Amino acid sequence: MDPATASPSMMARSFAKILRLRRASTISGHEGMESSKDDRTHKLKFSKSLEGYSSVLSEPHCGSKGKEEEQQQQKLSNDREIMESLLANLFARISSIKAAYAQLQFAQSPYDPDSIQSADQAVVSELRNLSELKHYYINNQFDIHTLIDSKAPLEAQVQEQRNLLKTYKITTRKLESDLDFKDSKILSLQAELLELDNQNKSLKAMLQPGRCSLSSLDDLHLSGLNPNHLLVVLRYAVKSIRSFVKLMVQEMESARWDLDAAAGVIHPDVVLWKPEHRIFAFESYICQKMFSDFHHRDFNLSLLKDCANWNQQQFFDEFVKLKSSKTRQVLDGKVAAASGLWNFCRAKYLSLVHQTMEVAFFGSLNYRSLVSSGRGFPDSEFFLVFAEMARRVWLLHCLFFSFGTEMEASIFQVRRGCWLSEAYMENVVVADDGAGVRPAVGFTVVPGFKLGKVVIQSKVYPLLGEPNGRS
Repeated sequence: MDPATASPSMMARSFAKILRLRRASTISGHEGMESSKDDRTHKLKFSKSLEGYSSVLSEPHCGSKGKEEEQQQQKLSNDREIMESLLANLFARISSIKAAYAQLQFAQSPYDPDSIQSADQAVVSELRNLSELKHYYINNQFDIHTLIDSKAPLEAQVQEQRNLLKTYKITTRKLESDLDFKDSKILSLQAELLELDNQNKSLKAMLQPGRCSLSSLDDLHLSGLNPNHLLVVLRYAVKSIRSFVKLMVQEMESARWDLDAAAGVIHPDVVLWKPEHRIFAFESYICQKMFSDFHHRDFNLSLLKDCANWNQQQFFDEFVKLKSSKTRQVLDGKVAAASGLWNFCRAKYLSLVHQTMEVAFFGSLNYRSLVSSGRGFPDSEFFLVFAEMARRVWLLHCLFFSFGTEMEASIFQVRRGCWLSEAYMENVVVADDGAGVRPAVGFTVVPGFKLGKVVIQSKVYPLLGEPNGRS
């Protein structure tokens, strides 16, 4: 239809229709908004708190953020667990190396090749494991627990404590071994010191023969015997012999004996240099009697036949037992009766003290009868000094046979007229009568001894005339 020909009524109807349509649209939009508002309000009524309301308002955004935080925390927790496992295994393996190295050191002394090889292999193995641990950590630290044969942290800590305990035990054993070694070293040095002290005492006794004693032989052992010990006991015995000779000479003088004649009977072919030299003749007589058959284990006496079968150890034990005994014990027979000394005293007294001498000294043979019967010794100074002399000679005899056959021990005396040799003899009158003394032997005063290559000089009295032979 042409707009120019349209009537006004038709235009009015069209405009009215447009208004109605717009109004209807407006009303419909208001109703939809109210409906949506009612729904929203209805939903809010189910939220009992602000927390529920907040979740409703921010649900899409806050859900993704919380998941990221949870993943990050989980990652940190895994890293912490991995690091704890790494450190625990690291310290466990270091402690294993320490324990293996301690075992390696301990096996060095005393040397144990098997233990050394085992400990060395353990050290190498643990070092290899430690190197692998370092390699995996540098290259892939986050997957380290899957790449190595590692223990759980708690198990690794337990293993570390076990390794430390093993190290402490090995160290303790090492210290105990060192302590035992030092103790043995101390004992060895103490024994060496004791031996040196004894040798010093022996040398002192040689330099000061007038102060002879057996204190230097305390704690003496059979394995430590040497010729110096025999020299000490010899000087100890000779001193006692001289004491008895002096007492015997006093008894002779009291009995009004002719001392020159008595000395002449002992060595009739020897002219003494001075009257006072008679003492050497009497000493020679006593030594001849006391040392007679000295080289026989039983002194060639029937009363001592049991001693003929004694060995080296038995003689040494006898020496140790009687070394510190008192003379009164010898007289009582409590010690000597069980050792052979008692019978030695009896036999030597009967051999040395002649019947004529005893009657002259004591007026009867009662003392001799008492000794011969075996009931004991007379209680007098004379017998007390004799018993002490016999004890010392018996000690020398026991020590002499303590050296054994391997030492080739022997006793010797020098024949009259032999040349005087300084290697085997000592001149008893050199000290006061050295001028004009001829180098020849008149008689032996004290016999000498030879132990292997060591010679203990005999004491000899020189002749006035020319020598008749050589030693």
